[in-house]
Amino acid sequence: MSNRITSLFKIQYPIIQAGMIWCSGWKLAAAVSNAGGLGIIGAGSMYPEVLREHIRKIKLATDKPFAVNVPFLYPNIEEIMQLLVAEGVKIVFTSAGNPALWTGFLKAQHMTVVHVVSNTKFALKAEASGVDAIVAEGFEAGGHNGREETTTMCLIPMVADAVKIPVIAAGGISSGRSMLAAMALGADGVQVGSAFAVAEESSAHPAFKQRVIGAAEGDTKLRMQKLFPVRLLKNSFEGLIAAAEAEGADAETLKGLLGRAKAKLGMFEGNLEEGELEIGQVSALLKEVKPAAAILDEIWQGFLTEKNRVSQFNY
Repeated sequence: MSNRITSLFKIQYPIIQAGMIWCSGWKLAAAVSNAGGLGIIGAGSMYPEVLREHIRKIKLATDKPFAVNVPFLYPNIEEIMQLLVAEGVKIVFTSAGNPALWTGFLKAQHMTVVHVVSNTKFALKAEASGVDAIVAEGFEAGGHNGREETTTMCLIPMVADAVKIPVIAAGGISSGRSMLAAMALGADGVQVGSAFAVAEESSAHPAFKQRVIGAAEGDTKLRMQKLFPVRLLKNSFEGLIAAAEAEGADAETLKGLLGRAKAKLGMFEGNLEEGELEIGQVSALLKEVKPAAAILDEIWQGFLTEKNRVSQFNY
């Protein structure tokens, strides 16, 4: 397939693996890139020296394009940006902040820049800042989420109509069916998070992966809207947050309950009750831990199958 996204990233399929904390290290990113998609190293859970190690390892594991995701909330943001330049990173996905702060710097280093948004207003701001593409992420997505609670089905056509640059759909996408739907809504490609979070190469704890593939419909909830909205699997930690919110807890109270390294405790260390378990609503559709290449191939082949099936409709 050749379109604006495959041409922009020089990849075979318009399928991007999301940059997820505690899940997307160099092994997962390399596996996705080698399979024809775009693998992303998630820098959000990495100290600068750890990120440098992952970048150097992925360069040894693949000669295909890869990216690094950098949340602007990162405390060492300037150090990280200089590190990306020093290590010769070519594609950067940014999120959780104002793209105008760093897009010019990255573009001056001849990098391809993509920013993640959850509404049309910020999509337009990202386009104005000079990014090359936008990830429009719907309410269904795991991890940190938009306050507007706009679903992917509504968000993608609104953003696609508003901007001229390529749009990558995210949120609730894990199969060829959902990829075809996203493309029909105006997306040029898709970003897949939860399905790759449970890939064999994901750095997430095996217990977390098993919890995800055992999840049922309704097992995730959006919490901490007063602090920073995040979609979580139900467990003791999520229940604690839910109870506090029901009592009207403010941002500072929620920050105290969150504490430090809760996501690491749950997703990386496997404490399924006291840890923070970030995952999307699509977890209810995930039933097996598989290699990343198999996940990507199933999405692509499913896309082709569904595209052919729909074309046979006799209207």
